[in-house]
Formats: sequence, structure tokens, C-alpha cells
Amino acid sequence: MRTSLAVSRAVQALSIKTLSIQTLSIKTLSIKTLSMKSAARSAAKLWLSPKTLFVTAAIATALIGSPSHALDSLPLTPLNCPDTAQAALLVGQDTRLFDTPTLQGDRAALLSAIDHSLAYLSTPASITAYSDYAVAGITHSRVRRSLIRFRQLVVQSNSAAALQQAVAAEFDFYQAVGQDEAGTVAFTGYFEPTYTASLTPTAEYRYPIYKRPADLDSWSEPHPTRLDLEGADGLQASAGALNGLELAWLSNRLEAFLIQVQGSARLQLTDGSTLSVGYDGRTNYPYSSIGRALIDDGIIPEDELSLPVLIEYFEQHPEALDRYLPRNNRFVFFRATNGAPAIGSLGFPVTAGRSIATDKSLMPPGALALISLPLPQSATSENAANDLITSPTSRFVLDQDTGGAIKGAGRVDLFIGTGTEAGEIAGLINDTGALYYLLLKE
Repeated sequence: MRTSLAVSRAVQALSIKTLSIQTLSIKTLSIKTLSMKSAARSAAKLWLSPKTLFVTAAIATALIGSPSHALDSLPLTPLNCPDTAQAALLVGQDTRLFDTPTLQGDRAALLSAIDHSLAYLSTPASITAYSDYAVAGITHSRVRRSLIRFRQLVVQSNSAAALQQAVAAEFDFYQAVGQDEAGTVAFTGYFEPTYTASLTPTAEYRYPIYKRPADLDSWSEPHPTRLDLEGADGLQASAGALNGLELAWLSNRLEAFLIQVQGSARLQLTDGSTLSVGYDGRTNYPYSSIGRALIDDGIIPEDELSLPVLIEYFEQHPEALDRYLPRNNRFVFFRATNGAPAIGSLGFPVTAGRSIATDKSLMPPGALALISLPLPQSATSENAANDLITSPTSRFVLDQDTGGAIKGAGRVDLFIGTGTEAGEIAGLINDTGALYYLLLKE
């Protein structure tokens, strides 16, 4: 996730969690109302193999690359009274918190996410993270007090309107300046993927993911490259430093690579069991985009590059993986997580629909936020797996994850959950909106 998903996982440098709208256009993401059948048809274009891989827009950007945005101002700006009142109106749009005749509220999920942030804020690392935070007035103590009070309000309120009134009265809003310093934030979704794998190598399952070498911290610099570690074809690791560190084997080389992009995964094993894996370190190299390499080599024009085009290219030219994957020198290692939930960069679980990933060099870790964007979601609880409606939505979230490739104040990735359905929904999130942080008035 991604996020690791998992996390300080500098792995997220692999899982950039926001789309460059200039470089990636997936036409199906503009659909505003759709059934899961039509979504599945659109999603089918993004599958690498029929059973095991749905690649989200977030992964696509990791593969394709994304332009960086320099920030000349502070990442957050406090809103004045009229703007605060307008932002407070958005609170009432988080209707998922409260039960309706057709939808069960997810208040428990939000409370759980708050508790994870409070647990993080009790650690020495959190105190260090806030010791020199750039935005005046945003302190460790204030963030923690804000979460405690907001949690009380969520428990006590019996409607969205009641919560909206309380939040407007007690909290200040700080808006992210966005990628254009006018508040425009690019959103995507990410998820914990599920793949088919084997605990033993076979003629079909040949491509491993690896455990962390015990002596990784003492490896001399520069670290071995991806080419050094696994060879051009991804099958030569048994002759080097990774011999005996295989954690599981996959049947598709790009899938094994994408686990490194996403940072964690659930593996459906051939013996019928499930293995969850999470980020456990990496070699000290920056992420290099294979999509950008295809553009630079004249293989695909930049204005024609999309995820389906990229996937189709490697399906038609599998030998090209031997040339392009080794260009990304960074190599990610994993550990079995024994069924534990996906873990964010703060070292605590991320919550589906309630955790976001941002640039932690700019944004306050663990803090309460409010996102506003067009978001696909089920219209009724009974049809959650069948019908999605994309509509303007506001949602309280906790800032609990990051990504080395998520840069700037205009990047947000919303964690959707685990598995294929979560991947399908995550792949539909590709829009711009706004991001606010909520702090108790002083």
C-alpha cells in the first residue's frame, strides 16, 4: 500500500498514489453512473491475467510516471470566516456515517481509523515528526486534542446535520494549496491486491518475491541493482544475495513487480490457503518509471499512453520486460504479516474508505482531514457489489499513509480496501477535488 500499502515504507515511492491527468487518461473513469457489469467490462481492459491482477490508476501512474510539482508556499492555508463556513457545509455530505433506510453507516470504521491515529500520536516518532512542522498552529498536541474531541462528537452525534453544526462551531479548517496553489487536489484510489501464488517453485510459478536480507542494513553503497539481484529475466536470484530468501512464487513476472509497486498483497496460494505479505525494506535507489522509459524510447507516444496500452504492449512483447523492469534499480523486500491488515507509513493499519496517503514531508501525519471529490460508491447496501454511483462526496479521513512518488500538496490517494472489488472501485477514482485538515479552535 501503496502504502504499503504498506509504508514508512518508502515503497510508496513505487506506488505513486495520484494520477497525472496530463499523462494518463482512462476514459472509463469519467463515467458517472454505472453498473458493476459495465464497470467489469471497462475493468477487463486493465487485467493482466483473467484471475489475478487488476491494476488501479494509482499503479498505472507508478508505471507511467508523474510530473513533480514544486511548492513555493506553505502546503496548508487557514481559511477565513466565509471560507470556513463554506467548508463546514461539506461536513454534512459525509452521509455514510449514519444509518439510512438503504445504507448502514460506517461510523465504526471512522472511529477505528481515529484510534489508529491516536495510537500513532502516542509514539515518540510522532512527536519528532511534528517538532519542526512548517505550518504555524499545527502542533502535535493540537492534532491529538482535535482527534479526541472529534471522536467524542462522532459518538455523540445522531445525524450528519448535528455533527456538521458541532464541527463548524469547534474546528478551524486548513486547506491544502493543491497542485496549482489554488486548492486543486488530484485524487486516486489504492487497494491491497490479491494474486495467485505458490509456496514452492513450479514450471508455472517461477517469479519470486523475497524476504528482507538479514544484513541489508550493512550492505555497502551503492546497493546491488535490480539487474544484479535477479538478472534481466528475473530468474537469476538463486545465484546471488537473494538465494534462499524466496517468500512465494508468482506465475507472471509483472505481477511480482506490481507487488513491489503496491507494497503489500494478499496471496491466494495453490494449496488453498492465504498468505498476506507486507513491506519490509528496500534497496537505496529512487523509483524509475517503466512507462516513462517507453515514452523516451519512442515505443509509445506520450499522448497515447494509457494503462491498457502499456499492459497490451507487455502482453504482446513479454521479452520487453527483460529490458524495462531492470531499469528500475529499486528492489523491495517483504515479510509475512499473518493476515494482518494493510499497514500505513505511520506503522498502524489503514482503514478502507477512511485512510489517505499524502506527501508526509508536507502534510501532518495522523491528522483529521476532510476530502471533497466525485467518488464512486454503492447506492444501497443491498447492491453494494452491483451498482455504483459517482457523485460529489465529502468524507472524513485520517492521513495515515504516504508514497515516495506522491509529491506536493496536490496529491491524495484514498485507501479502498483489499481484493478485486476494492481494486475495481479504486480504479474508478480519478478526479480533482479539495483537501482540508480540521483542528480545534484555539
